[in-house]
Amino acid sequence: MFWLIQIIKLGVKSLLLHKMRSALTVLGIVFGVCSVIAMLSIGEGASQEAQERIRLLGTNNIIIEAVKPLDAGASEAKSRLVEYGLKFSDVIAIQKTIDEIDLVTPMRDVRKDVRYRNKSIDARVIGTVPEYLELMDWGVSKGRFVTVVDQNKTANICILGDAVANKLFGFYEPVGNDVKVGNEYYRVVGVLLPRLGPSGGSTALDKDVYIPLTTAYYRFGEVIMELSSGSTNIEQIQLQQINVRVKDVSKVLAVSKSIEAILEKKHTRKDFKLLVPLELLQQAEETKRIFNIVLGSIAGISLLVGGIGIMNIMLATVTERTREIGIRRALGARKRDITVQFLVETIVLAGFGGLLGIGLGIIIPHMVTKYAEMRTVVTTESLVLSFGISAATGVVFGIYPAWRAANMDPIEALRHE
Repeated sequence: MFWLIQIIKLGVKSLLLHKMRSALTVLGIVFGVCSVIAMLSIGEGASQEAQERIRLLGTNNIIIEAVKPLDAGASEAKSRLVEYGLKFSDVIAIQKTIDEIDLVTPMRDVRKDVRYRNKSIDARVIGTVPEYLELMDWGVSKGRFVTVVDQNKTANICILGDAVANKLFGFYEPVGNDVKVGNEYYRVVGVLLPRLGPSGGSTALDKDVYIPLTTAYYRFGEVIMELSSGSTNIEQIQLQQINVRVKDVSKVLAVSKSIEAILEKKHTRKDFKLLVPLELLQQAEETKRIFNIVLGSIAGISLLVGGIGIMNIMLATVTERTREIGIRRALGARKRDITVQFLVETIVLAGFGGLLGIGLGIIIPHMVTKYAEMRTVVTTESLVLSFGISAATGVVFGIYPAWRAANMDPIEALRHE
């Protein structure tokens, strides 16, 4: 141990004789390690945010959305009425045909101006059923959600998303007050819990207003009229979305294929699409793996360049210290001693550069998060990996200079000027 400490002290002393050269050599490793950590942290942050957004949809869920077909309007050009989308009969067919399904919640939505006194917000008004909160693993912070009684009575009640409640009521109590949705008044009976996104902010779901499905169907009907560029577009649609929860997560993909087969038989043209969060999650994990490999490879090139720089400097150092090597060999130093001396110097350079790179690599992701508002995640694995690579770089690129120094002819080394 004493011998190793002495070698390290000698190595540090030799490096300090040329401070500027040593500092410039270290920079290659510093930027290499820093880039590895920063790139992996940005990739990890983006991946985690995407995966958390997908998980909010529920890994057991399958979302079926109505889509306006590409050929819509061709056959209806004269009538100017386009009929497409999901129907109540689709809900019944799915429930009766597939046993693995736990819950099915149909949805109908329209955009309306929601107003309370002098405050208003453009919100998506969603008609749904009481089971919606259970399917979405959600809850209310105040009051209640839609009930079966509300459905049967087509009651004019609504439940506000957290962002809508804060916008319209601020510090006032929303439950028990009336809000104007379009041209109708609805009694607020509940406020949903905030549905925070991966970055801690509100999600699109917090900006919605919920009413009973029967009320939505009765008040808004099936026909939607839109005025654009002087022309009137008329669309007839029963349901915009059907959410399905599968009992066993391992059967989600199989159930999605069964649902697709059922709907393809009932719909002559492709006016629906399936969104399977579990499938998206698997794709996101695969994308993360590829992304990390690409980013790690790019950053690894920086370390390679830094390693070449270290080897170049160490070769120059060996040439400068040829006479010193000859004297040490003449005094009894073995080849192993010379090899270890130069390897230690290389490892000290790479190790010190690795530590500085780790410090800088931790600071940069925080700056990216603060100023660019991008989520970054610095993992322990990236720190260990980058420092390990920097140390390995020192060993690998220090072997040849150390071998060259150790295999010098002592007589020729002593003659060197």
